[in-house]
This record gives sequence, structure tokens and C-alpha cells, in this order.
Amino acid sequence: MKEFTHINKKGNPTMVDVGEKKVTLRTATARSIVAMPPEVMEQFSDDDIKSKKGSVFQTAIIAGLMAAKKTGDLIPLCHPLALDNCTIDIHIYKQQEVVIDCTASITAKTGVEMEALVGASIAALTVYDMCKAMSHDIVIKETKLMEKTGGKRDFKRGK
Repeated sequence: MKEFTHINKKGNPTMVDVGEKKVTLRTATARSIVAMPPEVMEQFSDDDIKSKKGSVFQTAIIAGLMAAKKTGDLIPLCHPLALDNCTIDIHIYKQQEVVIDCTASITAKTGVEMEALVGASIAALTVYDMCKAMSHDIVIKETKLMEKTGGKRDFKRGK
């Protein structure tokens, strides 16, 4: 039976001891989906919105990258990591949704799933923040891990 890795035998929160783990290349991709009402989607031109605050997608990319690098500061039991790379891709799907993919990588003893999830989440929140003046009917529908490699086992979600 699987056990929670961040709870010790006394039931207290604890960091996972990665001291004995093998250093491997580890990658993770997470996705956030933001549903937009038609009146907001109509504002998109050349796959982005230019708002009074600036370019929506470019700002979301920077925010997501910054957040991914700060994951260890935001989530108490995450190890602070110096990412080798982090990328964020944002595209429009069927003129109804903004799809945000964050991929993080590192050569280390621990994975980067949380960094990818935080990056995608903060990018989605930034899209919401920059578009909320047009409508509050924006919904961040889901954030999920799409795939990870390295470590004990790989994972890949069907699209």
C-alpha cells in the first residue's frame, strides 16, 4: 500500500529525504485551462490580447516562469530547486479556452512536478487577472500533471 511521503511516523509534516536518491534528468509538464466567455475571446488578435496592462500571454509567461522558480518558497515541503530549464507555451483552443503548458526540467535527486504545476497555475491566474476587467465569467477549469520523467517511475496522461 502506498503511503504519504510528507507525513512522518508520528503524523507530522516532513520533507522527503532525497539524500540517497539517484541523480537523474527529471522533467514534468503541467497544463492549466482557462475558459473565456465569447466577449473576451473576441479581443484576441494574433493569439494574444494587448491590454492596458500589456500583452496578456507574455505577462503570463513571465509570471509562470517566476513562480516555478519560487515553488520551494510557496509550498512548505517542496525542496528549493535550481531549475535547468522552464518553458511556458500558451495557445487558444477552439476559440473558447486558453491552454497553458509549463514544462520544467532539472538534473537532480527530486522531480519538478510541483514546479510545473505552480508555473501553469500562476500563468493561468495572471491571464485571469489581466482579463477580469472585461468579464468575471472567466473560469480556471483545471490544472493537472500531463507527464513526468525520471525518478522511480514515469507518468503520461492521455490528452
